[in-house]
Amino acid sequence: MKRIAVLTSGGDSPGMNAALRAVVRNGIEHDMEVFAVHSGYEGLIDNKFERMSRRSVADTLQRGGTIIKTARSKRFHDPENRKIAYKNLEKLKIEGLVVIGGNGSLEGARILSEESGILVMGLPGTIDNDLAYTDYTIGFDTAVNTVLDAITKIRDTSSSHDRSTVIEVMGRHCGDIALYSGIAGGAEVVLLPEVEMPLEEVVEKVKEGIECGKLHNIIIKAEGYPVSSQELIRVLKKETGQDVKLVVLSYLQRGGSPTFRDRMLATDCGMMAVELLSQGIGNRAIGEVNGKIVHLDLAKALKAKRSLREELFQEIHILSK
Repeated sequence: MKRIAVLTSGGDSPGMNAALRAVVRNGIEHDMEVFAVHSGYEGLIDNKFERMSRRSVADTLQRGGTIIKTARSKRFHDPENRKIAYKNLEKLKIEGLVVIGGNGSLEGARILSEESGILVMGLPGTIDNDLAYTDYTIGFDTAVNTVLDAITKIRDTSSSHDRSTVIEVMGRHCGDIALYSGIAGGAEVVLLPEVEMPLEEVVEKVKEGIECGKLHNIIIKAEGYPVSSQELIRVLKKETGQDVKLVVLSYLQRGGSPTFRDRMLATDCGMMAVELLSQGIGNRAIGEVNGKIVHLDLAKALKAKRSLREELFQEIHILSK
């Protein structure tokens, strides 16, 4: 294989640059020409290719975001636009494509490969940790550490004022950011989209904390929990008589320098993607399982069903008493 391309797609996540760096430098090491596609699938349609050198990715390992930009492409859903994308790849004689992104991005890679025959590699770049085939996704560890830093700071002022604080974090369908940061941050209550927890139960938990002398209550709420943060605060104020504040971390969770774990995961995945393509192997999803970097059939990997780690959720009830 002589020419490959790489793109980042969907929401940005810390570690995407580390993965890009690994793909570019290992590709060049294998005597390949490596092209970056700017702005994800949009750039694939609009022919935004850049030939990369080793220096193109210098000083990027520690940077958050993605230097080649990313986008959510509605146009790529149109088969005619996908034909344009493939023709652009064909003009440059690109034989392999590495896609760094979440579930939708990897599904786009699968479809493109199925329709065009180009070999693709999927790398799990998303802070949500919602890809079932891998234990962890690139950016998840950094996002959780960002939330933990916020919890630590918020706890100081919450205890000073004897108040409860609701911290809303990302996670529409997957509550892993809330779950892991809730455990590591010592939250009293964690609200997830996967677990039905009535408001009455939340109120009771907070009341129990107040009655046993807790100075404050930290409630971590994933954005996908089916009760709005405003309604949650209204009910808590009414039922507990306590001052309740809301902190929405929003896109703060996406930014920042990637942690050691995310840099290593991204680098290892990027290196393996090139190794496989150099052997003529394609259509694989790369991730981490039980501490090892693995590659699976892309179509099968995307069909894998994710399940909540129930034992971790139960730990919260034990540890928060």
